[in-house]
Amino acid sequence: MTRLERSDIVSRPTTASGAPSPTPVKSERRARAASVVADPRWAQLLARDAAADGSFFYSVETTGVYCKPSCAARAPRPEHVAFHADGPAAERAGFRPCKRCRPAGPSLEQEHRAIVAELCREIDAAESPPSLGELAQRAGLSPHHLHRIFKAVTGTTPRAYAAERRAERLRVALDGGASVTEAIYAAGFGSSGRFYAASSRVLGMKASAYRQGGKNHRLHFAVGQCSLGAILVAASERGVCAILLADDPEELIRDLERRFPRAELVGGDAEFEGLVASVVGLVEAPRSSLALPLDLRGTLFQQRVWQALSEIPVGQTTTYAELAGRIGAPAAVRAVARACAQNPLAVAIPCHRVVRKDGDLAGYRWGIERKRTLLAREAEPARSAS
Repeated sequence: MTRLERSDIVSRPTTASGAPSPTPVKSERRARAASVVADPRWAQLLARDAAADGSFFYSVETTGVYCKPSCAARAPRPEHVAFHADGPAAERAGFRPCKRCRPAGPSLEQEHRAIVAELCREIDAAESPPSLGELAQRAGLSPHHLHRIFKAVTGTTPRAYAAERRAERLRVALDGGASVTEAIYAAGFGSSGRFYAASSRVLGMKASAYRQGGKNHRLHFAVGQCSLGAILVAASERGVCAILLADDPEELIRDLERRFPRAELVGGDAEFEGLVASVVGLVEAPRSSLALPLDLRGTLFQQRVWQALSEIPVGQTTTYAELAGRIGAPAAVRAVARACAQNPLAVAIPCHRVVRKDGDLAGYRWGIERKRTLLAREAEPARSAS
């Protein structure tokens, strides 16, 4: 064996500190890992964010599969990950669908929506509300899991949904001319005792009065003027049930008459005029505090949305998606938007504080310009303080 000349030995490059320099392969992997970690989709992958399903897919080099962001598999190393816009793009890159999360099929959210839609149809068709256990058995889920996904999709529980559907059947039967007794059993209450215990909450008045279009049901009301145009305030014995805005005062009165076609509408006295003045003051100075007794008449879901609206601080806004999350129904964004549009208490229930995700003002029952004005007034003290 001959001794190698010193010049024949190939030495490995070193850094300034004398440590060996990384090989080109390792450098490439580090750069790739850094790029993946810096991508916002990496955080969604680590969080198994189901809301991101469908917006992108990721592949894992070492397993040869691609997955949804919500895949329950162990998180891969970032240097082995690549992101794809859709499933076909991942397959063209040579990856196959993960058997665990099934990225080529419907998303988990879509599956949940389909399950809940089928159960809602069953509840609608049932003569008496099925129990949570019965619904869970039909869906092949545990009662706890079904309760959670049902609330996420609809914004309410199976029991509350069944109660609301029963109330709707009651209103339809009464509106169609059925007697109170006929309506009770057509709605599936089972007994008159259960019905009468819930009738006032469901209808806002006695069933006999509802059947007669609000006959013998007295509402005090007054129409005034404010900087936003004509304003109507109406109240029952339970509290303020309507604060309406429009350009034409007659339009407001017709709206109230449509709601209670046979109710006794009584012009407000001096004391009631004071209440109207307080409501007008709330419109003109929305940062002033005014505790109003309210008579909220709506479905259980609507009332949850309206309650959440009441908790939005003056000078702040939220989005429909954020509002849906606050009531525990992140998938019910459209239903939340409809509930906002059906709010009968302008300003007192501040639906004007809800905007689209991009900041656009979107719709407003009483006109976009009124919404813009209200938000500008609420923002003025905040701007002056900053």
